[in-house]
Amino acid sequence: MKFVVTTSHKPTKEEVLSARGLADELGVKYVSRGRLKDFEKEYPIDFYYVFDKNGQLSIRTGDSVFFFHPGMSKVRYKNIKLQDSDYLIKSMELSGDETVLDTTFGLGNEALLIAHFLPEGKVVGLEASEHIYRVVSHGLRNYPYTYEWIREASTRIELHNRDLRDFVKECPDASYDIVYCDPMFDRPQMSSNSINPLRPFAMYERISRADVDEMIRVSSKRFIIKSRTRDTLFEELGLQFDKVCGSKKSGVLYGVVEKR
Repeated sequence: MKFVVTTSHKPTKEEVLSARGLADELGVKYVSRGRLKDFEKEYPIDFYYVFDKNGQLSIRTGDSVFFFHPGMSKVRYKNIKLQDSDYLIKSMELSGDETVLDTTFGLGNEALLIAHFLPEGKVVGLEASEHIYRVVSHGLRNYPYTYEWIREASTRIELHNRDLRDFVKECPDASYDIVYCDPMFDRPQMSSNSINPLRPFAMYERISRADVDEMIRVSSKRFIIKSRTRDTLFEELGLQFDKVCGSKKSGVLYGVVEKR
């Protein structure tokens, strides 16, 4: 895809320097925001990176904006406080000192939630898309967090721009306490305003049984995989789960394979 780097309107000197630095790093053009429309007429592009005044990095394509925001982690944490009702956290059975491998990081909202319950541990995240990785990794480091628990959780996340298949094959047996996989659903939830801007940049290669066997191999406590109640992933994989957390009401299931 063709893209450039720019800033918000009337940028500060720091914004311009940051945008120019990213453009140099990526080997693409820096285009000032005031010249962007004229540039697009002569050199059509698929999207552009924007450095905003608040220090955030986003991607704009058409009317869509993709940016990092920990909104869903806040909602899910609130539900845990009110109802103790998060199936992912229940399925993980965290002691607080584990190292969790999140093989499909995406926006990182689940990783932030997991990391909150790991005061002595950490989350190692993998994101195969270079563009999703760049926006989310920048956001994790620079987002103006208003909740201290989220800021602290972000410091316990280590994110890598790697495909899970290549990464996991390099790992020794039982090298992570818990391995978590959240592949793209068969039938995407198109009403999700937070996920839709991410879709053009996401990797859609189907998770296979061979992939799952590798992820199980590198886990020492348990492997967890997410699916929707109406998807066919669990049936395709043919796994014998020790338990499945979730409900028809939530529409989401977490299959758990225990290693002990």
